[in-house]
Amino acid sequence: MEIINNGTSINENEGYAKIERWNPEKTRLIAEHYKSILSLIGEDPDREGLLDTPVRVAKAMQFLAQGYNTDPTEILRKAKFKEDYQQMVIVKDIELYSMCEHHMIPFYGKAHVAYIPNGYITGLSKIARVVDAFARRLQVQERLTVQIRDAIQETLKPLGVAVVIEASHMCMQMRGVQKQNSSTTTSAFTGAFLSHNKTREEFIHLIGVKLH
Repeated sequence: MEIINNGTSINENEGYAKIERWNPEKTRLIAEHYKSILSLIGEDPDREGLLDTPVRVAKAMQFLAQGYNTDPTEILRKAKFKEDYQQMVIVKDIELYSMCEHHMIPFYGKAHVAYIPNGYITGLSKIARVVDAFARRLQVQERLTVQIRDAIQETLKPLGVAVVIEASHMCMQMRGVQKQNSSTTTSAFTGAFLSHNKTREEFIHLIGVKLH
């Protein structure tokens, strides 16, 4: 890995470059807190295996919380195109990774997003980017579902938006009730997906999810 300036590194691997950026001052401050945490849980932060751990975690946390620095509506606006198409557009099985705000333990799964254009469409990859922008924050699944729905509805003004998220929560798997096979499904709808049962049913059928 080569450091090319403050807070930026390039990791070359088999013909491509992965660029990582972080804030040096934030990294230092976060690392100091994690070093204290290691001591408080009974570890020795000065032992060989943990010497660089606080800095690594500080950088990882900035990556996992990068959604705070991203405007989801701007993502959609930059790829908003006029198009005379009023049929359902579905982007399904969008992988998502987030952290529960109650314990800061990950939850992960997939999102299914659909909208019915009303004069404007957006790039398909932008839908996935909107999911990431909200997921890369401290979250609860219920709010995440609604935020994705509302960003698309408010920016594109479609005839309707549908969002379904299926996720597993490690706070339920690793601690607490420790139920390994549990999963949570949340949904949020606007417009035609609320007012027309057949439209909503078509969406649910196409993504292959059972809503109870």
